[in-house]
Amino acid sequence: MRLISLAPVAVAVSGGGGLGFIGAGTEVQDLEAHLQEASRLIKESPIVGSKATTLPIGVGFINWGADLDVAVRAVEKYRPAAVWFFAPHKNADLTQWTEAVRNATRGDTKIWVQVGSVHDAVEVANSCHPDVIVAQGSDAGGHGLERGAGIISLLPEIADALTHEGIQGISIVAAGGIVDGRGVAACLALGGEGVVMGTRFLASTEANIAKGYQMAILCANDGGVSTVRSKVYDTLRGTIGWPERIGGRGVINQSFVDARDGKVTEANMKAYAEALKKGDAGWGEDGRLTTYAGTGVGLINQVQPTAAIIDEIRRQVIDIELRMASRQSKI
Repeated sequence: MRLISLAPVAVAVSGGGGLGFIGAGTEVQDLEAHLQEASRLIKESPIVGSKATTLPIGVGFINWGADLDVAVRAVEKYRPAAVWFFAPHKNADLTQWTEAVRNATRGDTKIWVQVGSVHDAVEVANSCHPDVIVAQGSDAGGHGLERGAGIISLLPEIADALTHEGIQGISIVAAGGIVDGRGVAACLALGGEGVVMGTRFLASTEANIAKGYQMAILCANDGGVSTVRSKVYDTLRGTIGWPERIGGRGVINQSFVDARDGKVTEANMKAYAEALKKGDAGWGEDGRLTTYAGTGVGLINQVQPTAAIIDEIRRQVIDIELRMASRQSKI
């Protein structure tokens, strides 16, 4: 959700009872402008129950490319409720980020760290002791570990590993393939204290997304087959710097088909550049432009306001809990 989830999405999610994040990614030069917009939106429509000491949204950083000093200055000035760290060159790099943010906000801004393996979760928990670990399963869209487990086994194994290490006080939330109330309920049953969703909000009215990209999300189905994790799309987009073990999951299109054995040819690069000139027509199964999305993409069939998405998912979860309680009472 880098640069797709900006102030309008973040504020709408928080207004709906969640915690919305601005996806700053590596581009932090405009972060103060995004936070200023979020502050304005919140002043226009105050969020009930939010703390007076922090801005009731979060900011997500891709740590291998984000400028620490610029990021911390913006965080210190606007004091978001949380920051989300992901993809450092090495986990030890997050210690400096964690200390800098905690010092800048006197601990008011909570630290979230995204991981995709049990090893990373334990290492980060010991070195940074974040407030929240985001356990990202392999079904997640966009960037994540090229090799990893689905959330069904990843989340409980992380929880068990932290318990075995004697580490307490860190919440675990689930990510990866969650787009509706059924996925939320399943992750809560696994022991997650919450969930995070990205792909679902690509189909929100507030998302900063091209129409062609959004339509490609609605048209995709059978996400486990129609999406793939690779480095092809990063290569085509000219994105360099990602740690070697990380790849991006996106909807398969002609660009991926033409990249035999994951190798991008000069002809493929030229075709991608031409597709950029086509605007919305450059996306789609027969198109070429990158459509990052998780395997839950096939469950998304309409564009809705963010508040409506959250309300619908909340009702689904409540309905599932009531049905499960009813079944339990009959045993």
